[in-house]
Amino acid sequence: MLYYLYKYLHDTLHLKLAGMGLFNFITFRVAMAIILSLVISMLLGKRLIEFLRRKQIGETIRDLGLAGETQKKGTPTMGGLIIISAILIPTLLFARVANVYIVLMIVSTIWLGLIGFLDDYIKVFKKNKEGLAGRFKIIGQVGLGIIVGLTMYYNDNVVISREIKDGKSPVYNEAEKFEREVIRKDDVGRDHKFANVRTATTTLPFIKTHEFRYEKIAAIFGEKNIAITTPIIYVLGVIIIITAVSNGANITDGIDGLATGVSAIVGICLGVFSYISGNYIFAGYLNIMDIPNLGELSIFIGAFVGACVGFLWYNAYPAQVFMGDTGSLALGGIIASLAIIVRKELLIPIMCGIFLVENVSVMLQVWYFKRTKKKYGEGRRIFKMAPLHHHYQKLGYHEAKIVTRFWIIGIILAIMSIVTLKLQ
Repeated sequence: MLYYLYKYLHDTLHLKLAGMGLFNFITFRVAMAIILSLVISMLLGKRLIEFLRRKQIGETIRDLGLAGETQKKGTPTMGGLIIISAILIPTLLFARVANVYIVLMIVSTIWLGLIGFLDDYIKVFKKNKEGLAGRFKIIGQVGLGIIVGLTMYYNDNVVISREIKDGKSPVYNEAEKFEREVIRKDDVGRDHKFANVRTATTTLPFIKTHEFRYEKIAAIFGEKNIAITTPIIYVLGVIIIITAVSNGANITDGIDGLATGVSAIVGICLGVFSYISGNYIFAGYLNIMDIPNLGELSIFIGAFVGACVGFLWYNAYPAQVFMGDTGSLALGGIIASLAIIVRKELLIPIMCGIFLVENVSVMLQVWYFKRTKKKYGEGRRIFKMAPLHHHYQKLGYHEAKIVTRFWIIGIILAIMSIVTLKLQ
């Protein structure tokens, strides 16, 4: 809103106040979003924790035989409201909210935040430890996947930019739609022709021809049906990604500060991708996908990272508040949607490696337990407890040490993901 206020004052009323021009720069608005989200999360966090304590809205702890478990009983939950507020308020103030990517991220944040809130509400106020039935969570995640997938595939403003060289068409096949031609100048003033193309394309890491087009998968079902099968395959892929990552974040949120810190690290990584891919000069230099208007997403990501870091003030060991499903489902959905928008979804196994390992540890534990129970009459376990962070707790590691080491691994994975920009 402040950006539009600046444009109105400057372009319509022709007012030129000192410092107003800074709103033209994305970097300034990103910095302001980070600062404001930190302030909101820290100030709102204190007030919300006091409110939750007064209302006795505390976490119900299952007896898992873990060290320090009893001390956590009664710790205020639903702290995800702090994160969501600290993301949305700076975004609405500093971003161009008409941008399709910003709209998608606001919808993703509110959508999964509401699902998580319903789950926490049922647990806390209805005294039902099971919370919202799993099928309703899946329906919600699938619903968001459909919204994101259809928007990314059909919206006219969701395009990638390809340079037109030697007059050759930048459209590869009938599944891609030419939108418009754009003229850009390079550093020495020469004109270059670009075409904005609407296409279901993502980034293929470690490969020189870094674009992977979903119609290649659709071609398996017949060349004549590519235009029909491509959107179906694309939307199904988006649904799987959003469901997997949001559940991964939910499972990771098991000890103080783990999911919050890992999410902040992944957010910084996605912020780098967003800024670079949204700047055609950097995109051209690195030979990566040029996505017009993507740079605006950096403001949302700045608010996201600031909200996570600010929440850590209260969520780091020993936690004064838990984010609950309100926060964890929202964080996972945000990360998944961001990865899809910046067209880096194939990097998720690396970038979100912590979430992946936590998810896989649970699936392996359940699979092995059922298999051995059927074979030997009693279930056996691969890990002392799943998800993986509880396995290390059972081994006697302090949870602060586990969290710190997981963060370090998350930083390494984020760096590896960024390095793929040059490993082509």
